[in-house]
Amino acid sequence: MLALDTATPAVTVALHDAEGDRTLATAHKVDARRHGELLLPCVDAVLGEAGRKLAEVTDVVVGVGPGPYTGLRVGLATAEAFAAALGQRVHGVCTLDGIAYASGLTEPFVVATDARRKEVYWARYADARTRVTDPAVDPPAEIEAAEPQIGRLPAVGAGAVLYESVFRGVRRELPADQSAAALARLAAERLARGEELLPPRPLYLRRPDARVPAGYKVVTPR
Repeated sequence: MLALDTATPAVTVALHDAEGDRTLATAHKVDARRHGELLLPCVDAVLGEAGRKLAEVTDVVVGVGPGPYTGLRVGLATAEAFAAALGQRVHGVCTLDGIAYASGLTEPFVVATDARRKEVYWARYADARTRVTDPAVDPPAEIEAAEPQIGRLPAVGAGAVLYESVFRGVRRELPADQSAAALARLAAERLARGEELLPPRPLYLRRPDARVPAGYKVVTPR
């Protein structure tokens, strides 16, 4: 099982034993501006470290976000291309779920990642495997106003670290970014239980930062 995620500043890839519970190899680099440059070398490094060929991959798992438009689509397009070339399945998993799973927490908590524009992508969890709210994107101050108890919950993720004045229970010792190894383990657990995973479609939650300029000058002949 090949797992990858580019929905956070981390470009993260893992190769997982699809018939067991072992992570065979991982690659992890953090650079919010170089997802497209880093992803394929990370895949190549993981396959090389594990001594496996791409043709041996039976399942592809990809984080579907929420995440910024450009970075997120790099991972999704790559996962779908691999799956199409291999004739194998591609499974989507919410990126926040992967971060939650990596925390290992057994109590209610919140995951928050940086959504830029002074907002966070976030969701609440009953434990590391159980999300209790849909992913959302909001300014931290609005989250606190709507749910004052947020500040009393343990909080995980780069968004929680960035806005510690709101997420006062931030757990800095826990992973802040996505881990493809955790994403693969979570997907393997869910598949073993016969659960249907998400389609490989992006959870953008808002419009992309890029805009077509208004009133631009046409320079081509009519």
